[in-house]
Amino acid sequence: MKKKLKLGLFGFGCVGQGLYHVLHETHGVKAEIKKICVKDHHKQRPIDVSFFTYDAAEILEDSEIDVVVELIDDAKAAFEIIKKAVENGKHVVTANKKMLAEHLEEIYELQKKYDRSILYEGAVCGSIPILRNLEEYYDNDMITSIEGIFNGSTNYILTKVFEERKTYIEALKAAQDLGFAESDPSLDVEGYDPKFKLTIAIAHTFGAFVKPENIINVGIQKISEVDLKYAKENDLTIKLVARAYKIDGSIYGFVAPQFIPADHMLANVRNEYNAVLVEGAFAEKQVFIGKGAGSYPTGSAVLSDISALTFDYRYEYKKYTQGDAFPFSNEAFVDVVISSPEGSLITNRDFDNFKGGYQGKGFQYLHGTISLEKLKEWSQWDDLSVILAPTPNLVGASQIKKGERLSA
Repeated sequence: MKKKLKLGLFGFGCVGQGLYHVLHETHGVKAEIKKICVKDHHKQRPIDVSFFTYDAAEILEDSEIDVVVELIDDAKAAFEIIKKAVENGKHVVTANKKMLAEHLEEIYELQKKYDRSILYEGAVCGSIPILRNLEEYYDNDMITSIEGIFNGSTNYILTKVFEERKTYIEALKAAQDLGFAESDPSLDVEGYDPKFKLTIAIAHTFGAFVKPENIINVGIQKISEVDLKYAKENDLTIKLVARAYKIDGSIYGFVAPQFIPADHMLANVRNEYNAVLVEGAFAEKQVFIGKGAGSYPTGSAVLSDISALTFDYRYEYKKYTQGDAFPFSNEAFVDVVISSPEGSLITNRDFDNFKGGYQGKGFQYLHGTISLEKLKEWSQWDDLSVILAPTPNLVGASQIKKGERLSA
């Protein structure tokens, strides 16, 4: 039976205000906010000042508060808040993907030790209910891959660049003006935000706790005008894609921009929308699409977790507890297209399998297969853009004999 919950909220920014509004506009969730903890004493608030406190203990040590909702930017402080909350017998709802990615295995252990729930649907792809589906719908399916557009900010930027012919700088500013990108956009455009989300998704998809620093992330900040020209001439678009696969007993996962054919389902996912593609042995391929950024979409996902707590819901981490966990590896190969000024240090001999290329107007394009470690290395070079080929063709190292060069 549903019970009415009293909430203590940390943070009242974009998502916090979104949660406040959706909670007060719905009639299906039995919950009320008792107190909101914020840092800035002087900031004007859109609701009565009696709701606010500047002392975390007023929430963490209040025996009437059942659930702590953590919606702040500081990952280190967020972890201390949720740790103290569960130690004090409270359930937690959070949307802090960086904190979760860095501490997910500890969070799993905290839930077991204190018999409390920590839910975080809003941390992965905004309004898309992907974690609950992975836990409940796909719990007995043998999932082979999860991939998609996990970051609304970069998807908005790339949409504006392709459809409205804005420059990267113009599109980034538009995303910042709408609140889709931060004043420091590096977490989004360099691929860290989707990497944190992929880290969380891997735990619920494959039962593996992976440290985010072990997942390679390549961003969109080096995509050049010649890359855009190449895409348009070949009926392609570019999307920042997060992906994880299970191949021959190992898990591979990384984030990188990819040339997407016009007839691919991701090509039509526009603006701040996210998309998640899940493929399993039984359910086969399914697609989830929804807004991945914004006050109300993420607020609604947080509210769904609060609603689930009225029924005593908790993640069971079924893939992990069933003993289905597989090791994570970066020993794989993938097809890429690189662009660089003519005369750069990259030649066809640097590929494990060179497939072709051309030079013109001071630039060169080279297409071929490289290792994920080389993908990471090349993505850090100046004047070099690395984008996955339209068909990336990921190959696990176990499929290649030791010392053998990939053949065409």
